[in-house]
Amino acid sequence: MKTIAHISVYFILGFFLFTSCTTDEVDLPDNNETSISKTSLMANLLTRMSEPPTEPTSINCVSLNYPLNLVIFNAAGQQTGTQTINNDLDLLLFITNLEAGSTFTIAFPLTVTLETGATVQVNNLQELQDIIIACDSAGGQVPGDFTTLLTDGAWYVNYFFDDQDETFLFNGYQFNFNADQTAVADNGSTQVNGTWNLSGSSTPDLLLFFGSTSPFDELDEDWDILEATPQIIRLKHVSGGDGSVDYLTFGRTPTTGGGGNSNNFIEHLTTDDWFVSLLDDDGEIETCHYVTYTFNFAANQTVTATSANNTVNGSWEVQTSSSGLDLVLNFEITGEDDPFDDLNDDWDVVEFNSSLLSLLDVSGGNGGTDILKFGRTPAENCSGGGNIQALVDVMISGSWFVASYVDDGNNQTGTYSGYEVDFLSDGNVTAGNGNQTLTGSWTVTLSGSGSGLDLDLDFGSQSPFDEFNDDWDVEGFTETAIDLKDVSGGDGTIDTLRFEKL
Repeated sequence: MKTIAHISVYFILGFFLFTSCTTDEVDLPDNNETSISKTSLMANLLTRMSEPPTEPTSINCVSLNYPLNLVIFNAAGQQTGTQTINNDLDLLLFITNLEAGSTFTIAFPLTVTLETGATVQVNNLQELQDIIIACDSAGGQVPGDFTTLLTDGAWYVNYFFDDQDETFLFNGYQFNFNADQTAVADNGSTQVNGTWNLSGSSTPDLLLFFGSTSPFDELDEDWDILEATPQIIRLKHVSGGDGSVDYLTFGRTPTTGGGGNSNNFIEHLTTDDWFVSLLDDDGEIETCHYVTYTFNFAANQTVTATSANNTVNGSWEVQTSSSGLDLVLNFEITGEDDPFDDLNDDWDVVEFNSSLLSLLDVSGGNGGTDILKFGRTPAENCSGGGNIQALVDVMISGSWFVASYVDDGNNQTGTYSGYEVDFLSDGNVTAGNGNQTLTGSWTVTLSGSGSGLDLDLDFGSQSPFDEFNDDWDVEGFTETAIDLKDVSGGDGTIDTLRFEKL
């Protein structure tokens, strides 16, 4: 798995400008540019990246809310499109696929959530500036009631950065800081005791000590207090040795992303059935290959994908890595074009709850990004999936022509110029060009692997349509187009065929 680079967000020249950066050294903004990071919009992303946010200028008291409408520009500053973003995973996919040199802005109006929990509509840049200035004016100050805030109720580690993001090390642990300056971290089965104190300086540090118990010994530092409210405590420590900077954030709710809470994730994974609700294979949507399958993950680390006429067996394993949790899938593969091969990977767990498992894989080779989501209901709008009647209805709804036929890389579309193709409701098909009429048969079935639909065509020995005699994989269809593919079981050559409605 390749670590995804951090995302910088700058407030530049009167609008928000987002750029996707590499982990190489990046030029910082000029003095007239203010860095904005770690809003709720970006928090889940930034805390999963390979570098920490720029804390001294971060804005935390205003959170941008989804959905967000983005306007995209090319390197020349010309608008090239728009995009609606509905969640963190959408944003991550969008940014990782952003073309080099491209930028995008957030379109107004939008809504923000204030630190008080109030939601406010923002209609222009000046309104947003005013809100940020008003709420951030006291940022970085240690409130006089810090002890009261710290000892009032439970806290959770929402972010811990020590050379890399290690938040997952503390997932599942609830922290309580007591008035007698003792502390305890408890995950229900393990308790780790510690102490806390405030240094006596005019701008006190929070001194934490949990002894030598790993990983809690990593918290044993004198932490600068960057921000403290009833909902969040943000801390920073600068090493007196190499000058490296660590970040620690406590919040009121447990981390809900992938993290390292393997027991919680496994409980969701092995409870009831799942369906593939999205497979985005480096920009190619292949969800419908699995629309007929029900997935069941058993506690013994086996998994079965079952359709009406096929069962695919496999195994699963949850591993803990430096970036959080990985879900390793390994399904049995049959043939060279088995769609289950696309599921066989070690997937980063991005988000999970009782109704959603969001997984991500960034190729270590070409850097392509794959996204896999499981949900509790079958995928909708799977025109290329297992809906036989939907395809039949489309095919008999009018006349068609061969828009493209490529036989093992050789474009032979011209051979079929002038032919009108009609799929009849009785299972017969005719192809005529005014001089001759060819007849054959057709039928739509579920594929042998259960991965979608097959269109079986048979024109006998009637040239040139005898070239179409095959059971074609239905790649997709609409009211006006049908896309088919056939992979030879012998030499693996690929033929593609596209019908379009006249």
